Amino acid sequence: MLYNAIASSSELGQRILEWIEYAALAIEIVAVVIIVGAIFYAMGHYVIRAAILPQHEAIYRQLKVRLGGALLLGLEILVAADIIRTVALEASLQSVAVLGLLVLVRTFLSWALVVEIEGRWPWQGPGEAQEGHEEA
Repeated sequence: MLYNAIASSSELGQRILEWIEYAALAIEIVAVVIIVGAIFYAMGHYVIRAAILPQHEAIYRQLKVRLGGALLLGLEILVAADIIRTVALEASLQSVAVLGLLVLVRTFLSWALVVEIEGRWPWQGPGEAQEGHEEA
């Protein structure tokens, strides 16, 4: 909708659409940089601490939390880029359906990461662990 209205209006409209596309691309790049940077940071931190400290389980848990947090943040940022691109540039029924599917998959991945990191469903409070999991 917005795309068609702006595209047909003027050269300024074309420039605005280009900037929106660049903004969505920049947001995607930021998400990738966050994920890749966090992987290198977390792995480096893990290797150094594992070589020095004997508490390998605690260090491994910290690694999982760091990586999971970075992935969650990256997924949220990627969803934002997809929303910008779809709503502003490709507002068709097919692109909205694809966006819905992407958001659904990324939401499932986010929930799976929260369960893996925290041992609880996202809607449970911090003190509520899943059955069969005791908190230390």
